Amino acid sequence: MPTATLSDCTISYVDEGQGTPLLLVHGFPLDHSMWLHQIAEFRKTHRVIAIDLPGFGASTTSAPLSIIGMADRLAEFLDNLGLPTAIVCGLSMGGSIAQQFAVRHPQRLAGLILCDCRAMTDPPETQKMRHDLADRVLREGPEFVAQAMPTRLFSARTIRDQPAVVESIQATIRRTSPQSVAGGSRALADREDMVPRLQEITARTLLIVGQDDVISTVEEMKTIAQQIPGAELIEIPGAGHMAPLETPELVNAAIRDWNG
Repeated sequence: MPTATLSDCTISYVDEGQGTPLLLVHGFPLDHSMWLHQIAEFRKTHRVIAIDLPGFGASTTSAPLSIIGMADRLAEFLDNLGLPTAIVCGLSMGGSIAQQFAVRHPQRLAGLILCDCRAMTDPPETQKMRHDLADRVLREGPEFVAQAMPTRLFSARTIRDQPAVVESIQATIRRTSPQSVAGGSRALADREDMVPRLQEITARTLLIVGQDDVISTVEEMKTIAQQIPGAELIEIPGAGHMAPLETPELVNAAIRDWNG
């Protein structure tokens, strides 16, 4: 994988295909590999760039993680590659970063895809839970996170019928450094409430949500779609929070149809 050296981090990334750039931004606490089906499909028609966020996968960072900071690093990364614009597609934490990118760097967006993500801040009890997770992972390592996440990330059908998919995500979590898991958890706890700013998003926008998502529910993503001018929402049956990995054919079809 090539690596881009930025102001306070390095970004490792996959770069395949030709055409309009499609920048894929993974969720917490994962890496670019969650997009393997989208890379395989859209490299036929786009220049697909799937990154490891700072501190995740093979990327490094010398700065504390924040959602705003990672959004700004996306803009710096596009500068590094000489790309004026890209379609930005983010899932979960990646969707939070993509929302910030959309309001902070609107001129860099050729389109926005928000997969299974939230716009509102967490309630105080959830913020505390995220900070407690950060403290615990620094003490114990990421194994307990890998064990606990599947029922939150996947639909019951995926857990039953696609154990290899579940195991692949658990393996990714186990490979992630405790410092990065902790930093990502704190970044999510402290993220800005984007609900009042959704109307600022001017790029054409697609929202994708698994019908069985218990983290970013269908109802919450409907609310987000209603606040972004002209946004389109697609519900994916049989999927939970990891729709692009659980039901890639349906997600890829939704993106193809939206992107013309």
